Amino acid sequence: MLEFARWKYILVGLVLLLACFFALPNFFGEDPALQVVRKDRAPMDVAAEARIGKFLGERGVAYTSSFVDNGRLMVRFGSVAAQLAARDAVNEGLKDEYITALSFASRAPAWLARMGLRPMPLGLDLRGGLHLLYQVDVNGAVGQLLESYEQDFRRVLGEKQLSFLDIVTITQGADMPNGVRVLLAPGADADAVRAALQALQADLAIDTVNLASGPAVQAVLTPAQIRQRQDYAIQQNLTTLRNRVNELGVSEPIVQRQGFDRIIVQLPGVQNSADVKDILGKVATLEFRLVDTQGSIAEAVQSGRAPLGSKLYKDKNGQPVLLKRELIVTGDQLTDALTAATQDGPGVSVKLDARGGAQMLKTTQANLGKPMAVVFIEKSRQTVDVGGRKIEREVTDQRVISVATIRGVFSNQFQITGLTQSEARELALLLRAGSLAAPIFLAEERAIGPSLGAKNIEQGVKALIVGMAAVFLFMLVYYQVFGLVADLVLLANVLLLTALLSMMGAALSLPGIAGIILTVGMAVDANVLIYERIREELRNGVSPQAAIRAGFDKAFSAIADSNVTTLIAGIVLWVFGTGAIRGFAVVLSLGIATSMFTALMGSRALLTLMYGGRAKIRKLAIG
Repeated sequence: MLEFARWKYILVGLVLLLACFFALPNFFGEDPALQVVRKDRAPMDVAAEARIGKFLGERGVAYTSSFVDNGRLMVRFGSVAAQLAARDAVNEGLKDEYITALSFASRAPAWLARMGLRPMPLGLDLRGGLHLLYQVDVNGAVGQLLESYEQDFRRVLGEKQLSFLDIVTITQGADMPNGVRVLLAPGADADAVRAALQALQADLAIDTVNLASGPAVQAVLTPAQIRQRQDYAIQQNLTTLRNRVNELGVSEPIVQRQGFDRIIVQLPGVQNSADVKDILGKVATLEFRLVDTQGSIAEAVQSGRAPLGSKLYKDKNGQPVLLKRELIVTGDQLTDALTAATQDGPGVSVKLDARGGAQMLKTTQANLGKPMAVVFIEKSRQTVDVGGRKIEREVTDQRVISVATIRGVFSNQFQITGLTQSEARELALLLRAGSLAAPIFLAEERAIGPSLGAKNIEQGVKALIVGMAAVFLFMLVYYQVFGLVADLVLLANVLLLTALLSMMGAALSLPGIAGIILTVGMAVDANVLIYERIREELRNGVSPQAAIRAGFDKAFSAIADSNVTTLIAGIVLWVFGTGAIRGFAVVLSLGIATSMFTALMGSRALLTLMYGGRAKIRKLAIG
């Protein structure tokens, strides 16, 4: 007697029902759409939707419908040409207010979206968009750390009234700067300086050395501390780039690490690469300093040397400004930044953390009526011609963007004024998204057009259909009724895999489609093992029902072994791979689970329904 437990029938039916439910949004297809968000980050509303609709109507761009989704306006179109025309129109006529991104909108009913059911997202190779590969200057991250130590050493020595000649970075047994040295006058108390610095930075190895010019105290980073700083820079840059991408309003972006010092950024639907690269790649921060009202700007400009304790800068109009070297607050201490309308015009409303707020409070209390400046620091890499060779070098641009008189005492909340509307908006975006822990440089750029993405989808789906059709035909011809059962199980396998990808939100790419085709082949292999075992049992004279039972029982070990070894390969690909390789590994690993379930439980359930209730079976239709 061929039996199958009732709870197993219920489990198979329930799993298939849930799979149909979660995979349902994928069968409605998509329309080309335009995603529109405000540049000031305010959510889109009905009024903004009506304005965009009226604007497109005036420009003669036809659209089918529009809706607001999570504060973003989605406008549907009947063709890609209309979608591109709408993007160009909004970017030209409303570029100061809105940011656009090419996207797709599912045709699935609204009730599915309200339940949180969405089709699986498509990767960059299927969707079209922008691929950027950034190189992170990890050595620059170490340099920034040393610079922060230098500032902290100056501050603590000044507070403790310990005199010193200068503080410089040093290269100690390495090919890059890896330490900070405090130069002291002959006869100075080096032990007191060392104790003060050690209390400030307990994790640093601080030593006293004797130089020809006099004693010195130096701190040198260990190799482990350098590696830790480099890893921190990569992780911080990943977080910052993700924040900046989110601020741009791009749907379904991918930002992930590749190798030791590279970061991949994939932005589906984005074609305006110049604007994106300008925002993503900026290494920008702020410094707040007091204006030196005692020193002579004219003398500093003429001599090329600022007075002791001051530094010469230029404002955005190129005019010289003399500022004190002592820092009040840096951009790292900012927690939020928003554009704001002030009495002096457009500005940025800034919030500081507790430490920055305390320092700002102390400074404003002691300097009422004195001017304070905001210095904007931006780093970039430029290609220059040196001796007939093209080389890249890092360029630091420091300019004063605002000078305002301290009219009252404030701490962690204040406003930066003296900006234009566009300057305020860009500054708020960069500060809100966070500063990069190390400079990044564009190593590779690829743009994939939406038409190429659509062609990739068409070819990928075509390959999937042709491959499955060939497998289905072979199984039907070679195994007859049992082949039909295998075909139904394969369809269920693809359905389960689609549902899992939709539930996880895993992006489907061309390698993912290859993974689905490979999964179908592996699922067929499991059925072939079972059916050939059943044939062997029948040749040995076993009854048909006993042959079916023995076929599943005895083929299990071979199926499990082959799938476990493939799963191990998939896990290795996922751990060590990046980008498309990881996508392939995810589909492959999920496909192993679904093929095991459908081949061992789905097939057995169907065959038991067909042959289990009969008292006596003379022959199986297995070819």
